[in-house]
Amino acid sequence: MLTKGLRPYVPEQVIPVLVDWMMTYKIHLTLTPQRSSKLGDYRHPFGNKGHRISVNKNLNPYSFLITFVHEVAHLKCWLQHRNAVPAHGSEWKQLFADLLRPFIEQAVFPTDVNEALRTYIVSPGASSCSDEQLLRALHRYDTVKLPRLEDLLEETLFRTINGRLFKKGAIIRKRIRCIEVETRRVFLFHPLAEVVPDEHYSEWCRKHK
Repeated sequence: MLTKGLRPYVPEQVIPVLVDWMMTYKIHLTLTPQRSSKLGDYRHPFGNKGHRISVNKNLNPYSFLITFVHEVAHLKCWLQHRNAVPAHGSEWKQLFADLLRPFIEQAVFPTDVNEALRTYIVSPGASSCSDEQLLRALHRYDTVKLPRLEDLLEETLFRTINGRLFKKGAIIRKRIRCIEVETRRVFLFHPLAEVVPDEHYSEWCRKHK
């Protein structure tokens, strides 16, 4: 049953490993709609609930796999250290790299993603989105391709996936300064953030929500 449930979301050859992890640690996996704030998360056992991992179900198979491994690394870090170490500290970085490395060596990923991952796991960040080379490589395999903020003209009105309306501003170092129209608050966006031009948002909602 686990194998059948995972098959649409990850490369076929990794399923036995993921199923083994899920059975060993009794992981409850939740597939969620796209979230603009995160790709996945891990929650440690609490009360009568065990290890819980959620992953956005819209991710392409390679992004889904990396995100799932990211969260399993949090699980293993919690088992070893509980809450005594930083969430994305050196302990988690080492566990994540150790879990991901076999998939890299087995060439589970396309060549461009594999090469980006070899660099990324030297010191992985809190999100794969923090590494531009990896993010660009992964985006090539998305089935639903949204515009990237970097592709919009300055002053363009756009919405995030959750519907918040912003105006694109200038580039500041490696981020793009944007103003939320309703609150006038300033936010710094990654240039590769997925956004929807305001004039196309209603149409996008009809198709994807």
